Amino acid sequence: MSLNNTPTANRLHIALFGRRNSGKSSLINALTGQDTALVSNIPGTTTDPVSKAMEMHGIGPCVFIDTPGFDDEGELGELRIARTLKAIERTDIALLLCEDGDFEDEKQWIKQLKEKNIPIILILNKADIQETDAPAIAARIKENCAQSPLIVSAKTGEGIKQIHQAILEKLPEDFDQQTITGDLVSEGDLVLLVMPQDIQAPKGRLILPQVQTLRELLDKKCLVMSCTTDQMTATLQALARPPRLIITDSQVFHTVYQQKPEESLLTSFSVLMAGYKGDIPYYIEGASAIDRLTPQSRVLIAEACTHAPLSEDIGRVKLPRLLRKKVGEGLQIDIVAGTDFPNNLAPYDLIIHCGACMFNRKYVLSRIDRARHQQVPMTNYGVAIAHLNGILDKIVY
Repeated sequence: MSLNNTPTANRLHIALFGRRNSGKSSLINALTGQDTALVSNIPGTTTDPVSKAMEMHGIGPCVFIDTPGFDDEGELGELRIARTLKAIERTDIALLLCEDGDFEDEKQWIKQLKEKNIPIILILNKADIQETDAPAIAARIKENCAQSPLIVSAKTGEGIKQIHQAILEKLPEDFDQQTITGDLVSEGDLVLLVMPQDIQAPKGRLILPQVQTLRELLDKKCLVMSCTTDQMTATLQALARPPRLIITDSQVFHTVYQQKPEESLLTSFSVLMAGYKGDIPYYIEGASAIDRLTPQSRVLIAEACTHAPLSEDIGRVKLPRLLRKKVGEGLQIDIVAGTDFPNNLAPYDLIIHCGACMFNRKYVLSRIDRARHQQVPMTNYGVAIAHLNGILDKIVY
């Protein structure tokens, strides 16, 4: 991905579901105009979800996800179905390919998608080989699934434009309306970014939340100044007026809070990402669980990205150190990364999630929903660190 490409996490996620050999791979190739997915007459050709990022007219940046058939068989088939189920968690809009039959599988998947509030577009593919029967099959689909399908042929291109239009009509109401800084700043406001030289960022690079926040501030026509933590005092002295907002790395919350002008608002990149990607009120509420932890408690720390642990890593070193300093060395802390998020969260007294810049919002909200239903408190790195430093009520989000 080039530096000018929209990150996958900020794209609309459109997933294709259906039985084996229903034409999902052919359809995704027709939708993207490229040979994105391997096509074969052999059922089960797609063994893992395949993603293709693209720009769609009227929608903008999106990513199509081709999934294995949900009627797969055998031990490997069950694993493939499990991966298809995981794909649901990051799906903004579902294209469900239907075939003639009893429709029991389709109805079960429609139920699961609706439970997660995912808009569904039903599709009857392969219209080119069932021209005379297609209207009758479509009528049976409507009768059984309570929704009329689009009649499509991936081979001839019939119905492809109708799919594009249906996606536009099914766009989630809040899609592309979320902003990182919300109404904290407006045009002409002075914003100071305090950015320690993060050991996890390669030399010459900034980490993704810093880049995205900086770009949004420039789009808002804000006046932006940046510095490292050790240069904050000199930077403030060089400014003609105090910043409207100071955004810092959560790791130096305490240091920046002590130095900030009284009139300047304070937040962190992680806290902003908590609101942008997740449910900030739920995270704020979840942070109070830190005060109820005991040396016998168990905490789950979840990172969105996978990387080799580095010295002073925030999730694996600094946050556990802060927690154990408050609670006691006996506190059990488990760490997961990437998509390795447990289905059963009951053993945990608290979940602390990273800013999730590598995940789309739907996926983060799916995790929050799982925690909420299992009645496990959840917060995020920045909110937790602000709470541990006693300044959660002093920051903005």
